[in-house]
Amino acid sequence: MPGLSVVIVTHNEEDRIRGCLDSVAWADEIIVVDAFSTDRTAEYCRPYTDRIYTRVWDGFIPQKNYALKLATKEWVLSLDADERLSDRLIPQIKAAIGTADRGCAAYSMPRKTYYLGRWMEHSGWYPDRKTRLIRNGAGVWTGQEPHDTLEVDGRVCRLDGDILHYSFRDLSHHIQKLDYFTDLASSELIKSGRHAGPVDMMIHSSGMFVKMFFVKKGFLDGVQGFIAACVSAFHVFIKYAKAWEKGTEQ
Repeated sequence: MPGLSVVIVTHNEEDRIRGCLDSVAWADEIIVVDAFSTDRTAEYCRPYTDRIYTRVWDGFIPQKNYALKLATKEWVLSLDADERLSDRLIPQIKAAIGTADRGCAAYSMPRKTYYLGRWMEHSGWYPDRKTRLIRNGAGVWTGQEPHDTLEVDGRVCRLDGDILHYSFRDLSHHIQKLDYFTDLASSELIKSGRHAGPVDMMIHSSGMFVKMFFVKKGFLDGVQGFIAACVSAFHVFIKYAKAWEKGTEQ
């Protein structure tokens, strides 16, 4: 049976990394690329693997491509430290890599996010399908920071078991990540030559709220759906506001 390498990039994930590793402990090879964590992330990884590498963080895309190149098995599963495999997805992955069908270069699967005590079923957050399982050498990470995409040379087939995503520890953590990600996104806007002003801030942020809460039925996710729509609208507002700010400094 073909082997499976699991690659994970980490930075200060001591409270979540063991859940991720427990869900893939059955894999043939686990590779962790850690961005010099200052907590016990590396220590918690050692019982699962001796293939722990440290690398200065220079973005999601280069970090994940570096991890991808370290894999030695025929199939590679890429996960973030705040993700884990559901009980339904594990046997599907095992069956996929064990099949004689050579037509699939990669597999995508839905990702379900746990937010403020609730699994989000709507809001545009689900099914949030991600391509994460790939034949070794059949693709690379591309995209614009912080939105990385696994670009595949070949056919991408589908699995229906969920990746479980524990993205935000609490609302404060969501706001902290918002600040970090809007820094990246606003810089990408500037690089693309886009100019941002008050109209962009207003139209794009209000559009995001309408899309998430009404079009994507976020109201069915209860209070969490309303909060997610509000914070996401604020995320878009801050992205364009930071792009405006950076544009005035040039």
